[in-house]
Amino acid sequence: MANHRKLGRPSDQRMAMLRNQVTNLIWYGKIETTLARGKEVQSMAEHLITIAMRQCDNTVELTKKTKNDKQQIVELTVTNDAPERLAARRRVMRYLYDIPAIQNKDEDRDDFKARQKQVKHQVVEKLFREIAPKYKKRAEEKGQGGGYTRIVKMGPRRGDAAEMVIVELV
Repeated sequence: MANHRKLGRPSDQRMAMLRNQVTNLIWYGKIETTLARGKEVQSMAEHLITIAMRQCDNTVELTKKTKNDKQQIVELTVTNDAPERLAARRRVMRYLYDIPAIQNKDEDRDDFKARQKQVKHQVVEKLFREIAPKYKKRAEEKGQGGGYTRIVKMGPRRGDAAEMVIVELV
């Protein structure tokens, strides 16, 4: 017996739909969907947040020697991911989609390209830099893990009367 809902779709379509909804939940903070889909999205999102929480502070300081424009040797201190954090990031990247960056209205083209070079996977960066530390702090204060998302029922959808919900990060 499978431990997931089939949602009336073939497995490739189902996985693509859930990946898309989980990505949007992490990026925007909340999504509107049906109850069955919402429960599946909640399960997957909590799993990814837990992976990120365990490794969000796991970094390594390195000193690198490089040459600058004047061919002088300069030592730089760089913060890199530890091997466990890198593996966790790759696991999360394997599941989440990339959301294309949007150029701000007051931002010129060169600044936009420079900003895009700095952050390659925006959703994963948001998960590891913003969401995971927030929930890790909450877990330390309250002494509990889990419960990162909330499902709020909105009532039946007009047309097919499917139970609609809002899934949001708490």
